[in-house]
This record gives sequence, structure tokens and C-alpha cells, in this order.
Amino acid sequence: MLENRLKQLEIEKKEIWYVVLPLLIVLPLLGLSNQIFGSFKEESYICLNLIIQILIIVFTMAIAIQSWLVFSHLLSSQTLYIGNLFFIIALFELVSVVIAQYPMADTLYLEIWLDLIMRLCLSIGFLFIILKPKKRLTMNDRNYTYCSSLLFVLLSLFLVYLSSKYFLLEEQLLLKASAIAHLMSAVLQGVTIVILSKYIKKLPKRVMWLISAATYLIISDIFFAFIKDLKSIWGFPALIYQFFAFFFFLKAIYYTTVEKPYTQLLKIKRDLEHSQQELHFQAYHDDITKLPNEHLLLKTLKEELHDNSRQKAIIAIEIDRLAAIRSSIGISYSNTMMKLVAERIQSILPPHYFATKLREGQFIIYINHVKTREELLQFCLNLKSTMKKPLQVQLFPLNGNLNIGIALHEEDCSGEELLMHAQLAMREAGQIPQRVLFYKPYMSNGIADRILIEQELHKALANEEFYLDFQPQVNLKTGKIESVEALVRWRHPTRGFVSPELFIPIAEESGLIIPLGKWILEMACTQAKTWKEQGLPPVKVAVNLSIGQLFQQDLVHMVQEILQRTNLEPKYLQLEITESMTMNIDQITQLLHELKAIGIQIAVDDFGTGYSSLSYLKDFPIDCLKIDRAFVRNIQHNSNDKALVSMILSMAKHLRLKVVAEGIEEVEQLAFLIDGDCDYIQGYLFSKPISAEQISNNFYEIHSRARDILTELKYEEDFVI
Repeated sequence: MLENRLKQLEIEKKEIWYVVLPLLIVLPLLGLSNQIFGSFKEESYICLNLIIQILIIVFTMAIAIQSWLVFSHLLSSQTLYIGNLFFIIALFELVSVVIAQYPMADTLYLEIWLDLIMRLCLSIGFLFIILKPKKRLTMNDRNYTYCSSLLFVLLSLFLVYLSSKYFLLEEQLLLKASAIAHLMSAVLQGVTIVILSKYIKKLPKRVMWLISAATYLIISDIFFAFIKDLKSIWGFPALIYQFFAFFFFLKAIYYTTVEKPYTQLLKIKRDLEHSQQELHFQAYHDDITKLPNEHLLLKTLKEELHDNSRQKAIIAIEIDRLAAIRSSIGISYSNTMMKLVAERIQSILPPHYFATKLREGQFIIYINHVKTREELLQFCLNLKSTMKKPLQVQLFPLNGNLNIGIALHEEDCSGEELLMHAQLAMREAGQIPQRVLFYKPYMSNGIADRILIEQELHKALANEEFYLDFQPQVNLKTGKIESVEALVRWRHPTRGFVSPELFIPIAEESGLIIPLGKWILEMACTQAKTWKEQGLPPVKVAVNLSIGQLFQQDLVHMVQEILQRTNLEPKYLQLEITESMTMNIDQITQLLHELKAIGIQIAVDDFGTGYSSLSYLKDFPIDCLKIDRAFVRNIQHNSNDKALVSMILSMAKHLRLKVVAEGIEEVEQLAFLIDGDCDYIQGYLFSKPISAEQISNNFYEIHSRARDILTELKYEEDFVI
């Protein structure tokens, strides 16, 4: 940082010397003029004078061309006006040089007039550009202004020519007018310097070059104002300082349009490269321990496992009872613990051992050259010895007991499979006193399939392998289908139909239930809206919430967004929670009230199978209780189940809650529920879970079936469909 600053200061000093050195030439020019100018012959002076004029033309035309080119990108009025101003100056200078090469009687007259017009144009035009607010123009403006500048030059030349023919002024009078014009130009340049100095902090480099240019124009104007003969030797230093002025103008334009954008581009490039490095590091490293993560591990395995010349292995390490430790000390302290464990692993890690950290809190070590099994076992024993000393996390001394699994690479075994083998051995190691175990094929039975399902669940949502079935709920008071329950299904490309009882618990454990639950909710709301647009009677859709969804921070906001996006009225959505979720009353009460405030309905699913305390029924904003199928299944044969269902129905009636009975398959079960004044039933007796298309096509047939069954029980009086 310090070196860069010193380097920058050095550059600034260098640029300041560019400005100061030409100024210092003024002193010897004034004090030693006779000696300096005496060394020139008239022919040499004329030649040098011509060279300087040609360089001035080159600089001014370069500014005009530069402004023409960059205007298409900047579309700035200042850029365009500066280009036009120096285009005019370049043309006047060019004409002046041409006239000087063909001496005539009125040549001096024409040169004085052109110089007078040129100086006033430059000083007035430059001041005008600074004072005029910057705005965006169009490409047509560029053509109009440059054409206007050319016409202005031609018109000026024509008027000067007419003046030389018909209104010829005396030479002395014209020289006085020229001197006054130069002094006016110097004053205007001084005003320009005062205005520019206000922006010195904001645009230091650009303003420095412009002030330098204005300063040299002042010096040039003063020289021109006090010389009595333009052909005298004193005209040469005036021309020199005019040359320096245009040089600094070119520097300012070059800095603004080329150097500064290029410097900014380089900075952006460096920042982008730095950001890419940071993103690459973040993509392939763990945020907490800074160790390589699973992505880098699998990438390394993919690149190196094909080489069978060396034996390779993976060691999987986990902290015993990590979940219990986390729940006791909190996430922040457990992250600190992970850092300490990572440091101890790295402290004993041999050079050819590659340590990584997985998101589940596991450490994986990849060894690309295993000499003996004893080498691996010895490393694991050293690691266990290193971890014997308690980990000091703030005031908590924690014992880092490790479970370690080792898997040796076999032919035709992929990187994912090798990693899975080490993890299986690690889990099995937790069941033995030594807590270190090599992988054996028997460990893959059952557990391996569960791990594979978890991995496949990650892809299933992206590959659109999930779909929804809907089971109708019949209102026993009206005989209508007023609601349906949305049930997620998984059609695996190779396994076929995967039972929800298998993949839902795995999704909950892995955290995938959050994105899956959001997808289910959005698809269910979309389908409810679609049925209404198809002309079916309004149908309420019931969606189950998992414990993970219930405690996600943005649940209420997510539900609101989905309702707005699908344009479904909130009253047609019912969210179902299980009874076991009601244990933490303080946390869930506010959440349910916020959900209820949206306008949706809340139901308690599987009622009677979970939490024993019923106090939540009076605290929670609940609309409905769902009797679990376990109570209904043997209701006609088991007196205890009859008593429990009757009690639930009676309690719900007193609490003004609706009741849905699940799993109704027989008419006898239905008859009992009708006698108990149940509100809704759901089960195979009326319909199994079916697709959205089947509900659209068979909606009225299901109604008719319900009517027929209820008519047989002599319950229906007047069903209107």
C-alpha cells in the first residue's frame, strides 16, 4: 500500500515538473534575450517558426479528432464542444501557415486578423465550455456542430478577405487591436483558471493540465501583446508558449478520454480478477474453517482416481454427538469448535494428505498415495491422541471425541462411492470402543441406499421428478367436495415410485424439505386457481407443513408471495401442522397468528397421536382438527377407538372447530362419524389420491358417488351440485 502511494507521488512530481520547467524558461528569455536570440539567423527562425506552427496544427487537429472519436461513446456536450473549438483553431492555424508561405501585400494584415479571431475564439470558447452545464447529445449533433464549425471558419475567412480588399486598416491600428485582443484573451484565461481551481480536489489531474494550458496561453498572449512586429524574434517565444498550451490541452483531453478510462478499466479488471479469486475460493472452500469443501474434494477425486498406479484412500471424521453439542452451546460456539478441530487436524497432517470439510460437520482426508494400511491407522491414532486435550470454546471445555472411518479405493469405484464408503465406516465406528474402522461391504446394506436417496433428492426437484396428487374431502353437511389435500409424490427415473414415508424423513433430516415444501405450496395454490378458471366450484387446498418449514424465518413472507404470485384468495389455502409441532407454544403461537392474519386456515393433522397437553387448542388460532386414520381404522371393532373419536368430535364441537376424519374406507366407519356430527371425511370410500387432471375430469362423478353413498345412509336431504 505504501509503495503504491509513493509510486503515485513520484508520478505526480514528474507531471508537475512538466508544467514548471517551461515556466522557468521565461526568466532567461527576459534576462538574456539578446544573447539567446542573437544565435539565431533569420532563416533558422523562420524554419523553427514553421515547425512550431505545424506542431500546433497537429496538436489541435489531434484534439478535434480525439473528441470526434470518443463522442460516440460518451455523448457528452463538453467533449463535442471542445472538439469543435480545436477544429476551428486547427483550420485557422492551417490557413495562417499557408498564407505565410505565399507573401503578398496584405499577407501580414490577414495573419493579424486570423490570429486575433483565433485567440478570442479560444479564450471565449473555452470559458463557455466550462460554464455551460454538461448534457447528453446525439450522434446527429456531432455532424451538425462540426459542419457549423467548418462554415464558421469559411465565413470568417471570407469576411477577413473582404476587409483586406475594401476596409483595410492601418498596420499600427491593427497591431493595437491585436494587442488588446491578446490582453482580453489573457484576462479571460485568468478567469478560466479561477473557475477551474474550484475543481482541483475533485479532478486533480485534469484540472492541473487545463490550468497549465491556460497559464501558458496567458504568457503567450502577453508576449504577443507587447511585440510591435509579428516578424520579430519575440514572436517565436510567444509561439513556443502557445505550443506548450496546446500540448497541455492535448494532455488533458488524452487523460480524460483515454488514460483515465483505461486506468479505470485496469482497476476494474484487477478488481474483477480479485473477485473471481474470492468467488473461486468461496466456491471451493468452507466458510468457517477455510478448508477445501466437498466440491473441491469431488473435483480432485474425479481427476486423480483414474490413476491406478498408487493406492488411494479416504478418511472420514466426525465429532461424536455433534448435534447435541450444537444444541447445547449454540451455532456460534460450535463453529468456533469446528475451527479448533480443523487447526488440530492440520497440525499433524502429512504433506500428501488433503484435508477437506463437508457441510454436515464432517472432515474428509484424501490420501493419493497409501503405502500400507498401518500408515492410515497410525495417522488416525495420532489424530485421536491430538484430540484428547479438551477444546476450549470461551468458557466451555469440550471433549472432541472422534468417529473415524477409512475406505480404500477399489477399481471401478467412483469418487462419490469412495466418499460414501468412508462415511458408512465412520458411522459404524461410533458403535465400537476404538471408534476407528475400515470399510467393509456389509456396511452398505440399507444405509447406503438412504445416502443415495439423499443425494438423488438434490437432483429430483431440479429434474421435475416430483408431482402432486390430491385427495378430496367431502363435506358431510352438504355432500360437496369443498377441499382437497395436496400429497407429494416422487417418480424416480430408475426406482419408479418412491414412497413419501421413505423420502420425506430424509428430506427433513437433510434440510431439503424447505425448497421441496415451497414447491409443493406453490404448485398446490396454482392448481387451486386453475380449477377455478376451468369452471369448477371453488376448492380449498390443504398443504402439510414440516417442522423445518414451520421455523424457517421467512415462512409468512413466502406464503404471502406465493398467494400473490398465483393470485389465489387466502381463504382457499389451509396449512396443516402436526400435533408434535405444538410443544413450543411460545414460538409457534405468534407465527400461527401471523399466518392467520393473512386469511388462510390452520388445521392440526394427525390429532390424538402426538403431544398429550391440549392447552394449545385454546391458545392457537386453529380452524380444524384432523382425526388420524389410526383411530378410524378399527372404529367399528375397538371400543377404545370409538370412545376417543367420540371425545374428539364432542370437544371440537364445543371449541367450534371443524373436524376432518382421515382414512375412511368402509360405510360402517362413515355411519359412526355421521352420528357423531363429523364435518368432513377423507378416504378411499369416496376417492383415493388422484391427479389434478382426474379431479378436473371426474369432479362431478365423485360428487355423484358421495351422494349415492350418503343417500344409502338416509342422510342426504337436498344436495345441490
